[in-house]
Amino acid sequence: MKSIKELHPTKLWKNFANLSSIPRPSKKETKIINYLKTFGANLNLDTYVDEAGNVLIKKPATPGKEKRPTIVLQGHMDMVPQKNADVKHNFEQDGINMYIDGDWIKAKGTTLGADNGIGVAAAMTILESNNIPHPPIEALFTVDEETGLTGAQALKPNFLTGSILLNLDSEDDDELTIGCAGGVDISIYGTYKLAPVDENYIGYKIILKGLAGGHSGIQIHLGRANANKLMNRILYQASEKFDLRIATIDGGSLRNAIPRESMAEIVISNKYDLAFKSFMSEIATILKHEFSVTDPDLQLDFENISCTKNVMSKESQNKLLNAVYACPNGVYRMSADMEGVTQTSNNFARVSVKDGKYIIHCLARGAIDTEKMNFAQSIRSVFTIANMNVQFSGEYPGWIPNPNSPIVKLMSKIYTDLFNANVEVTATHGGLECGIIGKNYPKMDMVSFGPNIISPHSPDEKVQISSVQKFWTFLLEVLKQI
Repeated sequence: MKSIKELHPTKLWKNFANLSSIPRPSKKETKIINYLKTFGANLNLDTYVDEAGNVLIKKPATPGKEKRPTIVLQGHMDMVPQKNADVKHNFEQDGINMYIDGDWIKAKGTTLGADNGIGVAAAMTILESNNIPHPPIEALFTVDEETGLTGAQALKPNFLTGSILLNLDSEDDDELTIGCAGGVDISIYGTYKLAPVDENYIGYKIILKGLAGGHSGIQIHLGRANANKLMNRILYQASEKFDLRIATIDGGSLRNAIPRESMAEIVISNKYDLAFKSFMSEIATILKHEFSVTDPDLQLDFENISCTKNVMSKESQNKLLNAVYACPNGVYRMSADMEGVTQTSNNFARVSVKDGKYIIHCLARGAIDTEKMNFAQSIRSVFTIANMNVQFSGEYPGWIPNPNSPIVKLMSKIYTDLFNANVEVTATHGGLECGIIGKNYPKMDMVSFGPNIISPHSPDEKVQISSVQKFWTFLLEVLKQI
């Protein structure tokens, strides 16, 4: 079987494979920072690392292109660390186990890291080339894009000199992205009273898994099931029927990933045991039917466990279940300017209830900052009514589209000439670093593009081999003509 490093273009795939062997989850990028720093130094290129850990490698223009505008090739070095529950993988120590499946590259039970490893690998391949025509290059590799865009936020105004930025972090090879949503992290936290469990109660663990999950921006409009909201629905209905009491909840993980799994430990009076089992069978059938198209592998299991000594007090439990039920999740508003583009949304990302403490994480996104913050305030109000503490953090701006951008017009023409088709100029509901970079470099002309990547931020992530080849051809021609 052909190895990934043997695929065309071989140097790009070699760089991607090398990147994938290095652990690089968000906020844990030390190894990849050092790798990129050494990579630039070994090429005898000017290489810089700023206080945040962002790496900048500069390469002079090829002969005849010295007077062309300096181009910033930009991507982020971190990746989303998501895995299936039954997969043993330490994202801080292990590389990604990749394989070829037809025209696709996949990972075994984990995220692949093509977001944004392919973009980083492409920029690295340009840097090490000696036969690719290009203007002066500044390759910028940022940290922590996936959990707050803190690398881009830390960029100093004089770190870059380029006037055109090519962000290599989009995921459809027939699109040029010229705008993106901003975001704000919403954290709900507090303590709750514990209550003792009577001896006539029995314990159960409820396991919800197999959901599709995915990118909480790009795929939020697909109506996929949210494990946290579904688990709350199950617990709410069962608590009304059987005096169910909650011991723990552990659902979801990262703010930018639609939650795929949730687990809860509960107790019920033994007199309801048979009725509870019947209810769980019924609700499993209902949920599988409701989400048969979007989440065909949805699975709801339950099993007996040892009965815990303490559970949430009845009052605390009612407040939590009602607040979570009321909190909006998914699309709030679609764009009136760009057909099919989500304008504002919320991802109900994480729920943890244990040992007298609870914490909930949401990520609200919006293309219009004022609407985004107004929506976030409505979420805050849901939990404030329940006397819960709410904190906003990590707010970042959207990227306002400029369809008359010179680089967009040039790239649109190049695409048509190369592929005999029109490229779609659009905006994404995902978060891109362009909006933040644009604050410090307001005169920089920017566009984002990339190959076909399916299901980023989930273990189903895959990148299309033929599309990477198309993306590479496009990138080389853009660098040649700028």
